[in-house]
Amino acid sequence: MKVGQGAGAAPAAPVGLDNCANEPIHIPGLIQPHGALLAFDHAGALRAWSDNAGVLLGFLPVLDMPLATLPLAADVLQQLHECVSASASSDEGCTPTAIETAVGTQTFDCIVHSDASRVLAEFELRDVGSERVAAFALKAHTAIERLRRQKSIPTLLQLAVEQVRAITGFDRVMAYRFRHDDSGDVVGEARADSLKPLLGMRYPASDIPAQARRLYTINTLRLIADIGYRPVPVAVAPGDEPLDMSHAVLRSVSPIHVEYLQNMGVAASMSVSIVVNGRLWGLIACHHNTPLRVPYSVRMACDVMAQVLAATVQSIDARERAGAIDEAAQVRTHLIETLLHEDDVLAALERHAEGLAQTLDADALVFSQQGKMCVHGDVDKDLAAAIIASLPADGEEVLQRSARDEWPADTGSRIGQWVGMLGLHFDPATHGWLVALRREQVQTIRWAGKPDKIEKTGPLGHRLTPRGSFDEWVDTVHDRAEPWDDNRLVVAGQLLAEMHRASMARHAETERARMQLLAMLGHDLRDPLQSITMAATVLQHGAQPHQLGQRIERSSGRMQRLISQVLDMSRLDSGLGLALRKDDTDISRLVEDLLDETRTGHPGTHYEAAIAPGIRAQVDADRLAQVVSNLLSNARHHGSTGDGVRIALERREGFVHIEVRNEGSPIPPELEAQLFNPFKRMALQNQANRTGMGLGLYIADNVMQGHGGKIEYRYEAPHVVFTARLPVDDSATPAPNLSSPHQS
Repeated sequence: MKVGQGAGAAPAAPVGLDNCANEPIHIPGLIQPHGALLAFDHAGALRAWSDNAGVLLGFLPVLDMPLATLPLAADVLQQLHECVSASASSDEGCTPTAIETAVGTQTFDCIVHSDASRVLAEFELRDVGSERVAAFALKAHTAIERLRRQKSIPTLLQLAVEQVRAITGFDRVMAYRFRHDDSGDVVGEARADSLKPLLGMRYPASDIPAQARRLYTINTLRLIADIGYRPVPVAVAPGDEPLDMSHAVLRSVSPIHVEYLQNMGVAASMSVSIVVNGRLWGLIACHHNTPLRVPYSVRMACDVMAQVLAATVQSIDARERAGAIDEAAQVRTHLIETLLHEDDVLAALERHAEGLAQTLDADALVFSQQGKMCVHGDVDKDLAAAIIASLPADGEEVLQRSARDEWPADTGSRIGQWVGMLGLHFDPATHGWLVALRREQVQTIRWAGKPDKIEKTGPLGHRLTPRGSFDEWVDTVHDRAEPWDDNRLVVAGQLLAEMHRASMARHAETERARMQLLAMLGHDLRDPLQSITMAATVLQHGAQPHQLGQRIERSSGRMQRLISQVLDMSRLDSGLGLALRKDDTDISRLVEDLLDETRTGHPGTHYEAAIAPGIRAQVDADRLAQVVSNLLSNARHHGSTGDGVRIALERREGFVHIEVRNEGSPIPPELEAQLFNPFKRMALQNQANRTGMGLGLYIADNVMQGHGGKIEYRYEAPHVVFTARLPVDDSATPAPNLSSPHQS
């Protein structure tokens, strides 16, 4: 027979965290001494046993000893036979079963279970009578019913630790809740009055290495009855694999973990895992100042409580998730409705920014598309532009950053408090991003001891050892934001999917509008070309050249305007913007000249003017003329038949105001929201302006934005009023005389 390697064998690898993480704690080859272990193959032959089996069980184990020959109680043998048969016929093996049995004067709980290759019988000594065990079970049943009725996770965990302590008698029972980085906060505690409270403390992720975390998920309850125990070796048949004790109740624990608990001053320990959706969500940790054996049935009652606890956590979490998703669905529905009817995506997003910020639990939002951007919240626009510039043009649809060092270095140095980001790339074709931002969360963490392991040489070799002090150690953490939790990420994913669909619909509609525009452009160019051709033909036959020259000039001018609009639209659509050449300009003279040209070209329309003289500003005169001409043209086309058009110019409060009004009905709300967008749904079918392509106001508004101004619409019954506002430097230009404006 050979003895399996103990978990405390000195590692040969270099010192590092991996020494702890790679420790084979599921095959220690050792058990705790308050019981004995027998292991059989699936044919029922004895293949391994603990060194103390002969003393505790009253017979001498022999290799390959048949199950039927063992001097054990009949019910124990019957259960072992059933487990051997089930394991031989099925990969699932048998369900763990506990039987009370006596050997001489000692009472044992015999736990029978199996793994892929063996059937294990663990005989655990019990020092508590059956009556007390039954009383514990009754308390556990009452506790389980109370747990099921809890509505919040904090009250649930606090009740759980109180009930576990009442049932088991441990000096201290704590509830840990693990964070996204696997560190754990003590969020519930029940303790003896003499003990120092640990509620609110945090324990680092390194306290539970990865392989221990896996075992906590597989075997959800672990008892160390006496931290100072001397482990008992398990003899394994030659040639057999080491005994897998992942599910064993007597499995010896890692010497590093024993040292950890000794450093805490703990003499007995029990842990109960809270596993939610297959993940170690939390832990009930029990500590005692003296050795303590908790009967198996009481531990199983605690395990059932933990399962109820996990189910209740899952239920509360599902309810909270459903509530968040329902609220988000309402915001999302309203947003998508707006996106499908609004030509300006950024305006639609800005309109729903408050709801989106709540849905995504964000402190600020940045929207960007086609080189344009808008901000919701206290974020500097230059910083917002830098954030957008740091995002990839392709790649991830969802991009998350939770710490300053996760940003590109040049951006990370500029972002200030805005270290948390969730970016949704809703339209890659137009570089469309919805970016949610979170502020830095400066945290003062109360660690239960400095969260570092120490390298030293000791009885277990040269390695990292658990920290020796658990006195409170306060740390302040900067440059990190709270990461988005799973619920918010689900909501973000649903929002992104809906926005993708809206973007695809928008692209399809825009493409249809482009095709319609091209068709209209071809039609509109054909008419003036035909007019020019006819005029040239007539000229060849000796007609009056003056009239035909005017016709050719009007037709070619119309062609030039159409082509210019399309070219301007293309520049704006591609993000290039309109090139502006600003110079000192007499705006009063510019407006008067444009009005004279309009009167000459359209003698059938009556025009009134109130133009203040001497108004000058640094502007692109040609582009500003384009704006004024568009407003006059719109007023002429859309005004009531027979009514006039009025234009006014004045400087007021640091702005030049160019106002054009005509009598007419108010613009419908659905079109008003789209006035300054290209490819307006209603503009291309406007019977009042058959030759318009819906681009004039879009281009005019961009011209004004390039000058730092804007165009506004309002209705003053019975007048439709458009005002172009342009900022000027009052200190550089003398105030105009508004007492005698030019009237005509």
